[in-house]
Amino acid sequence: MDLNLFKLVNYDNNDKDKVFFEKLDAKLLMDININKILENNEWIDQVIFNIPYLEKALNKPNKNIVTEEEIIKVELIKKVTVESIKHLAKNTQMITKFDEENDEVTPEKILNAYKEENYVTYENRFIYTLIKLIDDFIFIRTRDAEENAYKGKDYIRASYEANTRKDKKKVSIKFDYAEESLAPHKKSNDVEDKINEIKKALKMFKMTEIYKLLESKRATLVKPPLKMTNVLLKNVNFQYAVKLWNYLNDNFEQKSLAESHEEKYEEVGMTKTLVNEDFYFLHLIFKDALKRIQYKGKTKNAEEAKKEKQQIQDLFKEVIDKLIETSPELTQDEIMRLVTERYVKIQNRRIISMEIIEAKFKDRIEKYLSMVEELKLK
Repeated sequence: MDLNLFKLVNYDNNDKDKVFFEKLDAKLLMDININKILENNEWIDQVIFNIPYLEKALNKPNKNIVTEEEIIKVELIKKVTVESIKHLAKNTQMITKFDEENDEVTPEKILNAYKEENYVTYENRFIYTLIKLIDDFIFIRTRDAEENAYKGKDYIRASYEANTRKDKKKVSIKFDYAEESLAPHKKSNDVEDKINEIKKALKMFKMTEIYKLLESKRATLVKPPLKMTNVLLKNVNFQYAVKLWNYLNDNFEQKSLAESHEEKYEEVGMTKTLVNEDFYFLHLIFKDALKRIQYKGKTKNAEEAKKEKQQIQDLFKEVIDKLIETSPELTQDEIMRLVTERYVKIQNRRIISMEIIEAKFKDRIEKYLSMVEELKLK
């Protein structure tokens, strides 16, 4: 919204103030850079989705029945099996005595065959390896977030140059403006919460009996490509585990990306209008300083004092009008409270030997800058 500053501040008549803007030659160059992290967080949702299936696979681990064989002394054998007889028939050198009447043989040694459950299976080693893969996935991305955080920062830079003529005087200004964010972009809290949820699940997985068994036996990790056994193909829990395995391996090196958008242009709209009016206000500030020096030690006549008083009253009316126009939600009581608070503040400044005119002028500056800030925020 245009503040129409030459109407707001009325030190001279409006026609002279308008000349300032009519002869104004101004140029405002803008350079705005906005950065955004495109987080690769799909893996987090993938892991969280598969946690229940991994939990079931660990609670019902795959097992094999393994037949173990060893040659022992015959007196140590507890049970002679078919496998023992077949082995002895093929290895007669272990027979030390043969009773022809009873058709009995007495071996010195015999094969002892027994069966036991084996949990160090390919399928269980696969789940064991997958848990470690998730662990590594989290570690690398956490490390990247801490050590290699994206350092791109948002900034606004502006260069303003302007000149005009007023009362046969040349007025010019030139300045550079810069604003930069102090902190790099970080991941959202929602991401951190989800990662903590995964870490908690992994901690529980590592407390299961099958995981501790495989850890104690230093089970060999499974390497890609996977050997698709019947269990991996047909068991639902392992099917989902395979999908997660493939996804993590395919995306292991993929990290969050940063997108930077920079725009350089010459501003010709409202921003430039506001800066032009700021320039005019600075002109009035320095003009007032010049007047105070010129009139220092001089007594103003009644006509000058009356004129100045009327100008101040007109200015006050314009300020109130602009305040109501820009902030219609303010009630009459709120406006009165604001005026009263400012009046008390100015009176306090006078007590500490501040000149009356200077105090009122600074009061107008503060009100104007406050309104400009409010308009920029809208």
